[in-house]
Amino acid sequence: MALVTVAGLSKHYGDQLVVDDVSFAIEKGEVFGILGPNGAGKTTTLETIETLRPIEVGTIQLDGLDVAREAEDVRRRIGVQLQSNSFFDRLTLAELLTLFASFYNRTVDVAATLREVQLEDRASSYVDQLSGGQRQRFSIAAALVNDPVVLFLDEPTTGLDPQARRNLWELVQKLNKERGITILLTTHYMDEAQVLCDRLAIMDAGKIVALDTPAALIKQLLAKGFKKEVEVEQASLEDVFLDLTGKQLRD
Repeated sequence: MALVTVAGLSKHYGDQLVVDDVSFAIEKGEVFGILGPNGAGKTTTLETIETLRPIEVGTIQLDGLDVAREAEDVRRRIGVQLQSNSFFDRLTLAELLTLFASFYNRTVDVAATLREVQLEDRASSYVDQLSGGQRQRFSIAAALVNDPVVLFLDEPTTGLDPQARRNLWELVQKLNKERGITILLTTHYMDEAQVLCDRLAIMDAGKIVALDTPAALIKQLLAKGFKKEVEVEQASLEDVFLDLTGKQLRD
């Protein structure tokens, strides 16, 4: 049984069709990616599954729940890290996590949660005192307070330096492999999708134009006779940068 099933999802903004008959399923324990250029409909698709936007056409099931009819129960089973987050600016990180947990009638081990995202020494800090990478990691910590079965990450590494980006990759992999959290993410970074995703859907103009594992999608392209115009090197400029400057975080 799939943990998330999207069937025939469509969405208009005015006269513009931004999601066009989209269907896919996500298995429990997967990291599933949605890729696409700006305006492809990937964020709208995510936000509809997250109950942030109403379902116009189609159905969505999440952990056995109908997203349209059981939105409140769905919200109790998911964690959401948006492209940009706003937090109360006069509450510390520890206070914010305690507050968010109270929304679910839960208590949270604040120290353990901050330790998991490498922010244990910032418990008494305010969000506006954090670097970009720290803010992204804290937003993930906030999304974990209800122990979600599905974690949604919308472009989680945009604007981060290489060290913070690689660190966040490791965090995503840890949450998936060690805690067993199913993850649905969007990204504009193809290397990120290739490293993190078990399967991915590529969207364009509101439609899914391909859906498979990264390796299978690459193999399909090569079978068409595709060849790069330049020789592929064994290392990238990012690898050079990290080798020279180190992989440790510079928070």
